[in-house]
Amino acid sequence: MPPSTLLSPSELAYLHSSLSHNPPIRPDGRSPTSFRPLVAETDLLPTTNGSARLCFADGTEAIVGVKAEVERTVGASNTTNMSQYQDRGGDDEDTRMHSAEEDVGEERRRQARGKGQGSWIEVTVDIPGERDDDGMVVFLAQMLQEGLVADGGLRDRLWIGWGWHWRVYVDILLLTAPNSYPLPLLSLTTHLALLATRLPAPISRIDEDPLFNDDWDAAQPLYDTSGPIHGSRPPFTLLVISVGDNIFFDPSREELAVADAVCAVTVVALQASQPKGKNKDGEPILKLLSLRTIDPPARLAAAASATEGENDHGLWKPARGGMKRAIVGKMVKMVLERGGVGEEVTKGLEGFSGG
Repeated sequence: MPPSTLLSPSELAYLHSSLSHNPPIRPDGRSPTSFRPLVAETDLLPTTNGSARLCFADGTEAIVGVKAEVERTVGASNTTNMSQYQDRGGDDEDTRMHSAEEDVGEERRRQARGKGQGSWIEVTVDIPGERDDDGMVVFLAQMLQEGLVADGGLRDRLWIGWGWHWRVYVDILLLTAPNSYPLPLLSLTTHLALLATRLPAPISRIDEDPLFNDDWDAAQPLYDTSGPIHGSRPPFTLLVISVGDNIFFDPSREELAVADAVCAVTVVALQASQPKGKNKDGEPILKLLSLRTIDPPARLAAAASATEGENDHGLWKPARGGMKRAIVGKMVKMVLERGGVGEEVTKGLEGFSGG
């Protein structure tokens, strides 16, 4: 967690009370589902396959670079797969080879289903003033990689052919000291960097050693929304807190200090071109990938005690115990429902990426 706020116990009690009201009153006047302004840009690092920079209104800034390299798949066997590939098509060999060359792109995508591996994705996080083995750095990297691996679409996109794959390195750098919990900032920046990532176009068949077009203008986007593989967008993670029975998105540092519970919700947009991945209005459907609870800063503070709520002197103390199932269900519903927060964030990110 970021450094604790300098608010006094009386100020924390006032803030907790205002956030518990119905309707709630946030310190900056936002509605419970509103996000702070942010600035983003993509394709700023020329030596990477994709990159993005994102800055929150509080000055917290992050940059992400994505690099890819071709790697041989350990333990891959091509004999059976090659025979199956060559048996498709007409009766004679010339017809089979001609059919394979014409349909190599579609065949590559079809064969890639279910062949990706999570070990092909590596995520590293660097935070100023923190060691690489610091608990928060390791946890953030694991959370971000968990979402990317759970989205099987990214893993399958890295499959090149029988015996070869792309290995993707996602390097995340937090340029400033975090003023609030940096997970959503790092996740949204990674989302934009992956959307901007392009890979050289393959010109070899899937049963051959990989050869690529050296013309960068012909490079293919890693996330091609016209492809049939599910998950047309990278996953992203939202930070959600509860204060009483109220739910808040994109909490500030002060709001995190009085949160009763903190959750990280990771979602992905299903392919809009598939009937099963769109609703009646043709909009993409959001799928829940993971949900994790995070200890609020108040529970980690030494001042936490067994007393719940406000004590006899009117000073707020952090509540003890877990989250109510109704609160968890309300959080997930607000993210996934039609016209909800998740859909709003997806459309906003499409505006940054030009999608």
